[in-house]
Amino acid sequence: MQRLIPSNYCLRSRRSHAERGSALLVPILLGAVIALIAANVYLFLQIDKMKTDLAMVQQGLADEVVQLKETVNVTNAASRKRVENLQEQLQTAQQEATQAVGRAKSEAVQRAEALSKQLADEQRKQQEQQRVIASRVEEVNRTATENVQQVGQQVETFKKELVDADSALNIALKKAMGDMGVMSGLIATNADELNQLKALGDRNYFEFDVRKAKEPARVGDILVRLTKTDTKRNRFTVEVIADDKKVEKKDRTLNEPIQFYTLAARQPYELVVNNVQKDRIVGYLATPKVQRSRGAAGGGE
Repeated sequence: MQRLIPSNYCLRSRRSHAERGSALLVPILLGAVIALIAANVYLFLQIDKMKTDLAMVQQGLADEVVQLKETVNVTNAASRKRVENLQEQLQTAQQEATQAVGRAKSEAVQRAEALSKQLADEQRKQQEQQRVIASRVEEVNRTATENVQQVGQQVETFKKELVDADSALNIALKKAMGDMGVMSGLIATNADELNQLKALGDRNYFEFDVRKAKEPARVGDILVRLTKTDTKRNRFTVEVIADDKKVEKKDRTLNEPIQFYTLAARQPYELVVNNVQKDRIVGYLATPKVQRSRGAAGGGE
């Protein structure tokens, strides 16, 4: 059976230096994390707003293009009808001019010339109207393309800022050396950082709030009993009970990974305390995702 390895007392001098540094880093990291989370929220809202504005602009431009096309179709149909009527009238006038004599012929010729001029004017107006409508459609399409490109650039800028903010937020989560000399995974110093670790999904996390008592408190699949606290120095002493074995973790400090092995996993469990109060500690237990079966655990002893 694998035994719980006691803490290495020769590392105390190193820890005292680390503790003074971590005591200064905690409020700085806390402020940075809060600011970065606020930046994340703001950037998400801005991207959502830009996407909504882009959709509205595209829909409005599409509606305007459709309306212009309908107007062109109606106008062209009306113009063709007027042209056909004028052509029929012109033919009739020409026939009358050919058949008429004297004054009647002269009036028919004049009327034919007037109708011919009117027809030419109507055709010229139709061409000008089509040119204006085509120019307007081209302008609308060009404006739509420019707006889409501009909004797309803004979205890409916000996405880059969001990625930068997420990267900065992940930097706030630090690694630390455990009390057994094993490099720990990412360490959370507050609830927001713990939520970040949970989102990564690398380990199982069990939050705890243990008070000093005669009986140990269950945390995940182990038992923890608080025996001593020192709020001035942010230190504490606990007893960890796992696999019916008890080991004392004495004079530990905030955010220090307290490591120990169990039969359930090949990797060490880690107990991290984020807050030390009088007769009370608050923190979390991190356990490996992959657990051994009872048969495999028993067979390894």
